[in-house]
Amino acid sequence: MMAWISQYSELRVFALGAGLMLSACSGPGHPPAPSPALPAAAAPPVRLAPPARSEYKLPSLAPMLERIVPGVVNISTTSRVRLEVNPLFNDPFFRRFFGAPQMPREQQRQSLGSGVVIDAAKGYILTNHHVVANADQVTVTLLDERQFAAKVVGSDADTDVAVIKITADRLVAVPLGDSEALRVGDFVVAIGNPFGLGQTVTSGIVSALGRSGLGIEGYENFIQTDASINPGNSGGALVDLDGRLIGINTAIVGPSGGNVGISFAIPSNMARDIMEQLVGSGKVRRGQLGVSVQDLNPELARSFGLKRSAGAVIAQIVPGSPAATAGLQVGDVVVAVNGKSVANASSLRSAIGLTPPGQEIELEIVRNGASRTLSVAIGAR
Repeated sequence: MMAWISQYSELRVFALGAGLMLSACSGPGHPPAPSPALPAAAAPPVRLAPPARSEYKLPSLAPMLERIVPGVVNISTTSRVRLEVNPLFNDPFFRRFFGAPQMPREQQRQSLGSGVVIDAAKGYILTNHHVVANADQVTVTLLDERQFAAKVVGSDADTDVAVIKITADRLVAVPLGDSEALRVGDFVVAIGNPFGLGQTVTSGIVSALGRSGLGIEGYENFIQTDASINPGNSGGALVDLDGRLIGINTAIVGPSGGNVGISFAIPSNMARDIMEQLVGSGKVRRGQLGVSVQDLNPELARSFGLKRSAGAVIAQIVPGSPAATAGLQVGDVVVAVNGKSVANASSLRSAIGLTPPGQEIELEIVRNGASRTLSVAIGAR
């Protein structure tokens, strides 16, 4: 009854008011007021059928990852580190008199990283130099939990690229992509072994290209991304949405040692060139131009009458060097190498150092306010 009153409270108030008015007006000569009609019973609720299940599927990276994740491996290394011990601890009299223990002369250390299978038939794996540097033992663990001892084919500290090799069947290689085709804003996926947790996937975008002058490596041309990369991801894969390798994860900027959205990867084209030299000869041959350069800062740009402040100023030329032979002069501002802009002295150094000796390049320079192009044959360092 209370539910009915609540549901029809407005009708109830109206009926009571009408009854009072009719009662006051009734009497001789007035017909009796009719009784108010009760409202009809409430209709039963109508149950709607559930909507048909939509056939539309949300986009997912899963199909791509299922193909390539087996090609990203976990790498563990063991190395012995010699410890600095106070000579007093090795003195028998001191140990006997003070009860000091014999101090170990070396300590075994272990580290974790990641790697990318590049050649499944030959077992070649790309990783970082700092992952396998000074390692006495390198062990590769695949996604299917198989473990193999690895041999270091070659390692280059200046670019932080290393190649290791395992003998195994049923390997899955990650296809190489073209890192030169990347654009800022492209979606990327990072795969690796952060903090030793095991295979982990994160995603983000390309935040910047051609990062250099960071002091992380000798030759820098980094891809910057906001995909989460943490310790243990080093040497892992940075791939595009088609599953093609476009970078090797190598470093982060993080005050606490964790990811803050600024991560760096070695471009795949650069890593591929280094890998080919390491596999072919076990070492990397570097090119040289024979110049000393400095950054083109705003003050120098104004003194040269330039509107731009990106480039490298030639401060010195070695006599008889490729630069001298090509006709470069002190004060020339190098603004591009083979059509690619030069941001500063570090980017020019990286472009020259990563060019094989004997290869000819095109330098775009600004001299006395006029642009010109020179061909230079890179020499051996």
